[in-house]
Amino acid sequence: MHPLFRRLVFGFSLCLLLVLLGGEYGLRVLGADSGKDGAYRQIEVYSEVLRKIQTDYVTVPSIPDVTDGALHGLLDSLDSESSYLSPSEYKIYTERPTGGSAQVGMTLAKRFGYAAVVSTEPDSPAAKGNFKDGDVIIAIDGHSTRELPAALLNLMLEGKPGTVVTLSVIRPGKSDPDKVPLTRAEVATPNLFVQAYASDGIVYLKPMTLSAARVDTMAARIRAMKGTSEKKILLDLRDVTTGTPADGLRLANLFLDKGTLATLSGQHFATQTFSADPKLDVTSAPLTVLVNRGTAGAAELTAAALEDNKRADVVGERTFGYESVQKTMVLPDGAAVILTVAEYETPSGKKIMQSAVTPTVAVDVESDQNLDGETAAAPPKGDAILDKGLAVLRAKSA
Repeated sequence: MHPLFRRLVFGFSLCLLLVLLGGEYGLRVLGADSGKDGAYRQIEVYSEVLRKIQTDYVTVPSIPDVTDGALHGLLDSLDSESSYLSPSEYKIYTERPTGGSAQVGMTLAKRFGYAAVVSTEPDSPAAKGNFKDGDVIIAIDGHSTRELPAALLNLMLEGKPGTVVTLSVIRPGKSDPDKVPLTRAEVATPNLFVQAYASDGIVYLKPMTLSAARVDTMAARIRAMKGTSEKKILLDLRDVTTGTPADGLRLANLFLDKGTLATLSGQHFATQTFSADPKLDVTSAPLTVLVNRGTAGAAELTAAALEDNKRADVVGERTFGYESVQKTMVLPDGAAVILTVAEYETPSGKKIMQSAVTPTVAVDVESDQNLDGETAAAPPKGDAILDKGLAVLRAKSA
């Protein structure tokens, strides 16, 4: 969302709340203190619009519904992770389904007001349903994702094994959305995929997911390169969305013996700086990292740390932009606010939520590159990002 539009939405929503909760006195108070923020210069316009709604709308508006909508809009306008949950929504959020944790193998996040597919897992219902990174989901089981808080999006995909969830997705070239039913299933965590390009001395590593155990496995595999013909590493972080920030930073630290990995800061959040621990560094081998728009969260921290410290070339597409810290605050009426309180920055000072990670070597990839929309653990044939990454790495001296 454009920053100016976001500020306007924020201002309008706040004004609406003030009218509903504090009347015109609240608006006058806000107007007196709004000189520092241009978003409030149109305060009289907002106030007039609200008066027109109250006096001229076709029916008498439901104040609770209007308030609820204003609060959702207020939080949604801030960023993709902040949410307002009504009392009923917060109850759903805290009482997660107890009948099973089956999924469809898909990660969603808010983008431009609706849900967007961040990535899909190999051999999952979502992959078999032809869902791709960047697809826009406008409804889940008939519920508009524009009206759903970000905190509930992925929760609605969970349920008992064998149950069905229907997603309405916008497909390129079609005027009407497709309704795609997906059967929830237990999606197995994929193993680390390793492939050797023996003639080039290259080891290809695709973690698929990040966890403490997966980083340990990768460290062991890298250490095993010593004394062999394997001299270079191609790290594929495409479609990696899981893992904690600590996992992503530790993965980067496997390749760095010094330097800043990331910083974390917020308005009232003490700034934290994460630096490489030389004891955790395991290799100085030439390195290239692959990313795409499905690279999100912990994997973005890895890519950014390696790129900014000039430890690796990053090849592919701009990443998703998805790493921050949230705080949940329960309100007296049983509702809750999930608010982003801190953001991760790359070593060069770019906020990942706003700027994502821009590759050193950009590769323009068509959205339908992978046939049948399936996500494979092994690199697919005709993989432009892989081919470019290999070319970049082959040019490096071992």
